[in-house]
Amino acid sequence: MTSWVDSHSHLFLMAEDPATVIERAVAAGISWMMCPGTDLETSVQARAIAGRHPDRVRWSAGLHPHEASKWEAERGRIAALAVDADAVGECGLDYYRDLSPRDQQRSAFEAQVALGVQLDKPVIVHVRDAFADVHDILEPAALGERAVMHCWTGGPRWTKRFRDLGVTFSYAGPITFATGDTVRRGAAEAPPERTLVETDSPYLAPHPHRGEDNRPEWAILNGHALAGVWGVDVETVAELSTVHAARVFGGAPPGAAGA
Repeated sequence: MTSWVDSHSHLFLMAEDPATVIERAVAAGISWMMCPGTDLETSVQARAIAGRHPDRVRWSAGLHPHEASKWEAERGRIAALAVDADAVGECGLDYYRDLSPRDQQRSAFEAQVALGVQLDKPVIVHVRDAFADVHDILEPAALGERAVMHCWTGGPRWTKRFRDLGVTFSYAGPITFATGDTVRRGAAEAPPERTLVETDSPYLAPHPHRGEDNRPEWAILNGHALAGVWGVDVETVAELSTVHAARVFGGAPPGAAGA
């Protein structure tokens, strides 16, 4: 069976028990998945899930931009968690919903990027309607491929600009949407050897499952969409994205022996 990685799945938000979700995903061809925290509480939950499934789940500790107003209260414990995590984040900027003031979003994001640099860990980046500010914060940090642009929706212009920073692009359900032409045109500019697939489960279920709770195994559908964009076979996308996920998040991939 072709092996895949879901590079972004919030297993702590799934309606079903994480063990059930993971078992089904593995049976469908997902060798492992990254479970990113979005605040202190969920980062602890992500660590616990990974601890129960060390061969199938990696985890990260971070503060989502929606929660940026919590940064001063939670930064110490998130930083302590990040020492043992596989990545920092999910962090970034979201000027679409603006659920936290923008200055607090920028401050929390800058601090988490600096934490990733300090710990030599990848940083999982959320960006929505804030491409310019995210670019300006990432550029001096020089994270390269260890800046993982989660659920990337940038069109060709922004994809080229971020590509020049050496970042990793991760594609979720929007690349399959009927309204996803801009995302697909952007993906045509993304380097296949620096691209991942993800679900953002339980959100953003891909076509033909829109409106349903997303599942980690549906990352494979996003891989099929990338294969169509790049004009390559699906197995090539699976191999490139799986190898790159292991390189970005470090060491031999979980599940490799039993996949």
